Amino acid sequence: MAFAASQIVRGFSSSAVRNVVIKNVTIIGGGQMGAGIAQVAASTGHSVTLVDTSDDILKKSIKLIEGSLKRVAKKKFSDKPEAGEEFIKKIVQKVSTSTDAESAVQGSDLVVEAIVENLKIKQDLFSRLDKLAPSHTIFASNTSSLSICDIASSTNRQDRFGGLHFFNPVAMMKLVEVIGTPATSQDTLDSLLDFSKVLGKTPVSCKDTSGFIVNRLLVPCMMEAIRLYERGVCTCCFYSSFKHPSSFSPIPLTLLIFCFSNLSGDASKEDIDIGMKLGAGYPMGPFELADYVGLDIVKAVIEAFKTKDPKNPLFDSSDLLNKLVAEGKLGIKTGEGFYKHK
Repeated sequence: MAFAASQIVRGFSSSAVRNVVIKNVTIIGGGQMGAGIAQVAASTGHSVTLVDTSDDILKKSIKLIEGSLKRVAKKKFSDKPEAGEEFIKKIVQKVSTSTDAESAVQGSDLVVEAIVENLKIKQDLFSRLDKLAPSHTIFASNTSSLSICDIASSTNRQDRFGGLHFFNPVAMMKLVEVIGTPATSQDTLDSLLDFSKVLGKTPVSCKDTSGFIVNRLLVPCMMEAIRLYERGVCTCCFYSSFKHPSSFSPIPLTLLIFCFSNLSGDASKEDIDIGMKLGAGYPMGPFELADYVGLDIVKAVIEAFKTKDPKNPLFDSSDLLNKLVAEGKLGIKTGEGFYKHK
């Protein structure tokens, strides 16, 4: 019955809205991911509107785009600096900014959301935009962990709703995961796949499953690396007890504090990172990658997985990760995570 219903939805959507050629793109969220998506869309000739809550944030977003383009221009126009400047100017001019999401979507072929990983906030956003965007407009979320079905349920265009999961840094990473739900029309999927290819990306298709493809495999791997580092037995507190069981006495608190602060785990984070880079061919070790992605993001992803599949031990939390996030040590973006960053 569910299959039949989904085919009916797809049939109606296919007759109502054919494969949309995407020219005008609105991106909600001016952080690293949103700015990166705006850059690659503008670089491939799309008219882009980048939306966030304040002009100050949007100025920083444009600076992020300009900084990234300068690195591209330096390589592409190494002996022609003037041509490089013109290259940057031409692309940046394709990006307009706005603090009014409702107005911005009214001329859009595609709306891509790249805001905080919070289901309620995403649903509220799309519910508002759904009332104002044209009927042909496709909605897409860049979520890395939340259910596309759950996000889309707040709208009346579930046949024109999918996932577009880019990877950081967007300008460099070639992969895009294109996620369809049972209600997503084939025309919508085709439009999202075509759009990804026009951006110069390699799209892969995936159903709406926890973590999609990459994060479903990668995040549990990072969590297991953290658990490997967390594990360990400090023997100094118990050595005399095992040697002379009859003379066992309570361990002084100061000694306990010293011991637990010096637990070495099964391996150091440095050795785990080296092991995965040299032994498995990873470009970054799991701790380096976690710091790069952001420990708050890693925590949010694994918690979302746990909510969907609470009995799966791969999705268990980590006291160390929770502690670092609570302390505001989120990785590169805050200057410290598992490692300290200048």
